[in-house]
Amino acid sequence: MAFLKGAWRIVVAIKDGLVLLFLLLFFGALYTALSYSPKPAKSVNTGALLLELNGTVVEQPAEISPTALLSGGAPEAREYRLSDIVTALEAAKGDAKVKAVVLNLDGFLGGGQVALGRIGAALDAVRAAKKPVLAYATLYSDDSYQLAAHASEVWTDPLGGVAIMGRGGSNLYYKGLIDKLGVNTHVYRVGTYKSFVEPFIRTEQSPEARQANQALAEALWQQWQDDVAKARPRARIAAYAGDPAAAARAANGDIAKAALSAGLVDKLGDATAFADHVADIAGDSAAGDATGFAAIDLRSYVKARAPANNGQIGVLTVAGDIVDGEAGPGTAAGDTISDLLLSALDKGNLKALVVRVDSPGGSVMASEKIRSAIMQAKEDGLPVVVSMANVAASGGYWVSTPGDVIFAEPGTITGSIGVFGILPSFEGTLAKMGITTDGVRTTPLSGQPDLAGGTTPEFDQIMQLGVEDIYRRFVGLVAQSRKKTPEQIDRIAQGRVWDGGTARQLGLVDRFGGLEDAIAEAARRAKIDPAKARAFRIEKQPDKWAEWLQEFAERESDDATAPRDMLARQAWLQRGWALQAVSDVRGLVSGAGVRADCLECRGYGAPRPRQAADDQGMMAMLATLWR
Repeated sequence: MAFLKGAWRIVVAIKDGLVLLFLLLFFGALYTALSYSPKPAKSVNTGALLLELNGTVVEQPAEISPTALLSGGAPEAREYRLSDIVTALEAAKGDAKVKAVVLNLDGFLGGGQVALGRIGAALDAVRAAKKPVLAYATLYSDDSYQLAAHASEVWTDPLGGVAIMGRGGSNLYYKGLIDKLGVNTHVYRVGTYKSFVEPFIRTEQSPEARQANQALAEALWQQWQDDVAKARPRARIAAYAGDPAAAARAANGDIAKAALSAGLVDKLGDATAFADHVADIAGDSAAGDATGFAAIDLRSYVKARAPANNGQIGVLTVAGDIVDGEAGPGTAAGDTISDLLLSALDKGNLKALVVRVDSPGGSVMASEKIRSAIMQAKEDGLPVVVSMANVAASGGYWVSTPGDVIFAEPGTITGSIGVFGILPSFEGTLAKMGITTDGVRTTPLSGQPDLAGGTTPEFDQIMQLGVEDIYRRFVGLVAQSRKKTPEQIDRIAQGRVWDGGTARQLGLVDRFGGLEDAIAEAARRAKIDPAKARAFRIEKQPDKWAEWLQEFAERESDDATAPRDMLARQAWLQRGWALQAVSDVRGLVSGAGVRADCLECRGYGAPRPRQAADDQGMMAMLATLWR
């Protein structure tokens, strides 16, 4: 009886604790909602268009989770849609009210090389319209300097400077830890260069992966230098980046003066001096405005000039990790994207389709679901044009195969045509704790995959054969799309990643060009005057509640600042390795079974992994069993 009473008291205590927790969350959310007062949007008046980019540039911003936001989990950094920035800059060049464009890059966390190149081209157009473009940052990184190089004046703080790191870096390898824990990693893959699984089976990259990664890094680095040199010929980038210690010694350790001497920046001054300079050009700020000059708010400016979303050229965005199930914007969920496209096709208003891809890949099941929906557009008689952004690799290339023509940029990362599956079992780990398994079987697959007792040879053989079959399908899709033989594609596939320039030479892409070029090509194929072609974005439209949450989250992220001195800044930017480790382990244990994914892409501007969608998935059996 005493035991029952004690158990009951425990149950009651748990219940009371859960009720209290719910009440705390409820009143916390209520207080947050009642105390929130949005920043008044600056009126679109005369002044300088302010691009204060406190976050990252992406193809499609992620949707804010109400639960995460109201429980204190506001996004760490804001995401800016690339097309919004381009829209604002294209409007600004002919707008008499815009006296200048200001880039405040103190909080800029980067974007893919292709996205930054497109913004740079838009900044060049503003300068060609005889309007000044002014850039400021305490410390410039590679990405922020790629933008700043397109400015007519580049400022940095006397205690700041320019830190050019170049392309490259390291990945985490878990083989040593896995061996110590006794985990048995079962890998099923096809592709000499399919290095996504290497962190789980090696302590370092393979010679093949090193060769491919080095070639990719060098190609992207050369393209970065070419872009900066073209935008700012007086900057001695090669010498400055090639021997940064010599540049620092020559300036007695003053990094800002070293950047000035190398022609990377034009003036040294703090934020106040920079604001005063802008005010001389664009006018003084209104009372209570902390910018220090007459600033035109980017969000308000874009909202006032965004084109109507009612065109006949559908633009389907496949951005982020490709996952099974459903998810919000910024994650390429197979069910969500296919449903959106099929719904748009059912309305019968579209004359052509452009597929904008910015993804390193992911689930094969989800990739195929998206591809099938795109094929439906072709069956309906619509021309299909693919526009590759920063990354269109592995699953990102899988969904590109229906394209009648594929556009990319020299800095696009693509290819990675390979397939793998990975499954851990823990018989060794359990044995270390004195735990063993035993049982009975009626077939070689009974109880398989047995994560506690290990897999059978028959199961491993079937899984490897299944992965090989999917690889043949992948190669076949590419061969059919590119009008080559499977043998020709296999030689350039094998999981290898290519830069856009090399990919064009190999025939994996057709032309260089951006999204605007793809839309114009789609219009021509649909017999629409490209000058009159208008886009229709095929994506979920946010409701008022979602917009309110977005504005609230952006205010929170705008208030956060990253460290600004070189040592702290670089350490802060490198903190992602811990988050990557968590993501890698989660993917090892619960990721989709068969994947067409690209490890190398994640260091070069691939969209960051976001919250996983619901998983679903011989292909469906594999994905289900391997969760």
